[in-house]
Amino acid sequence: MSLTIYDQPLNSRLLIGSALYPSPEVMKQAIIASGAQVVTLSLKRQNPAALAGETIWRYIRECVARTKGFLLPNTAGCKTAKEAVTLAKMSREIFATDWIKLEVIGDDYNLQPDPFELLSAAETLLQDGFKVLPYCTDDLVLCQRLYDLGCQVIMPWASPIGTGKGLMNPYNLETIRLRLPDATLILDAGIGKPSDACLAMEMGYDAILLNSAVALADNPVQMARAFAQGIEAGSQAYVAGIMQPRQTAHPSTPTLDTPFWHQPGGQ
Repeated sequence: MSLTIYDQPLNSRLLIGSALYPSPEVMKQAIIASGAQVVTLSLKRQNPAALAGETIWRYIRECVARTKGFLLPNTAGCKTAKEAVTLAKMSREIFATDWIKLEVIGDDYNLQPDPFELLSAAETLLQDGFKVLPYCTDDLVLCQRLYDLGCQVIMPWASPIGTGKGLMNPYNLETIRLRLPDATLILDAGIGKPSDACLAMEMGYDAILLNSAVALADNPVQMARAFAQGIEAGSQAYVAGIMQPRQTAHPSTPTLDTPFWHQPGGQ
């Protein structure tokens, strides 16, 4: 099954970042190996109009062309709604897309998003025609407010960005999925290993966005493939329907040569 983001169908449920790789060539090969069609990048890091980081920008273009994919600019590094809105508008002009991964950081220690500035920026950008993908914490009420504003996609974190700690609050994430059944939920930040991504997909999340877990692996290309497979496994498991845990043990083989009154359901 395909993933749809703001009416755009995608073949992959993995979105991948373009930072921290050992080299541009490794970045290119890892992105291609992942099968991801959406590649994130920051205007603060890449400014094609000014020819800044031209080499990396060229490799990113090649990746997107190869996968027939899309760029997802982000507002990484912004700390106020005003700053994020300004950067989003610059990104739309330079990268020719109205998609924006909205980030407004409120704390420098754990890079936690500022919920108040995030809501303000999201409202402004939605009114200006942007297709906003907000990066937020696993706060149910915040996710609901963002969805009510018109954000069709919500991106709660698994844990603080770059930590690799995985799903720190599974209950919160499950509750968000339960309470926002019609939203496209993309788990973003804190993923450390493919099993983390698989677990989120088993919960019913629609996709995974990651960067560090692939870029900082000993072998980013191989790790990209591993994540693609883990995400596919989790997605298929959710669709198939995972058995419910049971309190007591149940034999998996039939009981033979036992009187019917000793069998389950016997009188």
